[in-house]
Amino acid sequence: MTFKKTILCIGAGYVGGPTMALIAYKCPQYKVTVVDIDPKRIAKWNSDNLPIYEPGLDEIVKATRDRNLFFSTEIEREIKESDIIFVSVNTPTKMFGAGSGMAADLQYWEKTARQIRKYAESHKIIVEKSTLPVKTALAMERILSSAENDIHFEVLSNPEFLAEGTAIKDLEDPDRVLIGSRETPSGLKARDELVEIYANWVPRERIITSNVWSSELSKLVANAFLAQRISSINSITALCEKTDANIMEVARAVGMDSRVGSKFLNASVGFGGSCFKKDILNLVYLCRHYGLDEVADYWEGVVRINDYQKERFILNMLSAMFNTLAGKKICLFGFSYKANTGDTRESPAIFIARRLIEEKAELVITDPKALNNAMIDLNGVDGKISYVEDPYKASANCDAIAVMTEWEIYANLDFEKIYKSMAKPAFIFDGRNILDHKRLYEIGFNVFPIGKPALTHF
Repeated sequence: MTFKKTILCIGAGYVGGPTMALIAYKCPQYKVTVVDIDPKRIAKWNSDNLPIYEPGLDEIVKATRDRNLFFSTEIEREIKESDIIFVSVNTPTKMFGAGSGMAADLQYWEKTARQIRKYAESHKIIVEKSTLPVKTALAMERILSSAENDIHFEVLSNPEFLAEGTAIKDLEDPDRVLIGSRETPSGLKARDELVEIYANWVPRERIITSNVWSSELSKLVANAFLAQRISSINSITALCEKTDANIMEVARAVGMDSRVGSKFLNASVGFGGSCFKKDILNLVYLCRHYGLDEVADYWEGVVRINDYQKERFILNMLSAMFNTLAGKKICLFGFSYKANTGDTRESPAIFIARRLIEEKAELVITDPKALNNAMIDLNGVDGKISYVEDPYKASANCDAIAVMTEWEIYANLDFEKIYKSMAKPAFIFDGRNILDHKRLYEIGFNVFPIGKPALTHF
């Protein structure tokens, strides 16, 4: 089959894999190849057991794989043959040297840029898909243009706005697609080519174009604003618990104000995921770099509140369970940072688990999709931890249950059966406020929600 264009994505992770699968599905006229340096990850993409879980992803991959969607480790060959290259490599927070703990670690991104420069044999459009600091496109342009040949690279910014657990839905029906380019004739031409791809299924009015720098910054700011809303409502949960107010009633009243809106006002044990904390700290680092310390302090407060909320959850458990957790068996319902994904990056459950072990508790962890990642995250932690997929077996003989993830299955369990199997007095700490607290209390549990009065039998 003759394809209109050849698209390459370097990086087969949570962004690159689903995004390219959807492009291949919506654009059969394009050949789409995803490459990665990890052969085990590529092997999984080529199997019936994909390396990530997203509702609807399996069906799309099966419909397109080996038709116009391919997964490969042959990076050199694919760079040579591609017309458009999406760069979707990992950009974690830098944990060494200048900017440690805040700045983005760009070593993988730079290696990829140099790899493209080394193997490219024709003009190419390079699309930043990874979340990167402002002005990174300029650095990429400098690396790519330093080759002693006449190959031209046009760098575009196309940040992703996917939410894990709904990534396929977000890709199929996005709020917006943002494409940033140089405002030069060649930059605008390259931008139009990328617009043409998305226009196969996205209405033109939702495809926003801007300069590169606005596009890069928009991604950081969008995540900062969303995380800010979570930290804002979570900060009020502590006040609710002291004053016998109900955070769900407060959030409903606030959310009905059309100027505020109801999204991201669900109180919880804290936010997680690969983006929020990383992007806020990146924004903080940028602000400090430009001498904007007051702005940096403001955004850093969002992360501090999130850390405070997780520690407060542990202290509430400690206080409720007679000021000691030593020797007590506690079951964590969920380990992924949100429902409908196996991703555990920056999950509050990691912090909670480690702190519970510090308090000499015994842990049982259950999750429908994230147990393997939980084992990796807690590898080397010195304590008694077991991993059980069945929540009924996991909670048996436990002193307490702590709900970490808002999986729907947890709200629909037979808690009378669970209560009978637990040690007494039995406690539930609902870190997501997804359970029927009154019903749990009637069964016999001592119930501690987030931002609501506790229901106890003593």
